[in-house]
Amino acid sequence: MFLEDNNEIRKELFHTVEGLTDEQFNKKPANDGWSAKQIFEHLVRMETVIATNIARELKNPDSPKARKKPIGLSTNRLIKVEAPGYTTPTEDYRTKLEMQKELHESRLFLLDVYESSTKTIFKEKSLKHPIFGQVPLIQWFPFVGLHEKRHLKQLKKTIEDL
Repeated sequence: MFLEDNNEIRKELFHTVEGLTDEQFNKKPANDGWSAKQIFEHLVRMETVIATNIARELKNPDSPKARKKPIGLSTNRLIKVEAPGYTTPTEDYRTKLEMQKELHESRLFLLDVYESSTKTIFKEKSLKHPIFGQVPLIQWFPFVGLHEKRHLKQLKKTIEDL
């Protein structure tokens, strides 16, 4: 089930930043990539947007049914994807604890949405992804974890470059 996988990835995210000070957490690498804080902020924004869009789509009587997509490809960092503007992180300084709390809250929101319906309905409706096209709602829950796994690789590289 997606929940165990998503929780494992989330634990690893938190573990990866354990030894960082808040200053290190907010420091951008020399290559002008995202700081660890910005990666966390992007993940919060993505999970929140996905949960919001799933909730909206559940109410859409015209939501199309879609075939399963190869969402596992989303962990491949060789495939470059520009983050949608509404998920782009800010330059604001935030503590690790603040960002971990926000990630926890976005996960609770996603779980509330998951518990609000049934697998059958999640399979009958879909949401558009910029690369995969229409993706069944049921696949968006594991996609959140796969997306985090993708950024976990980025996070480790960012910390290595500090």
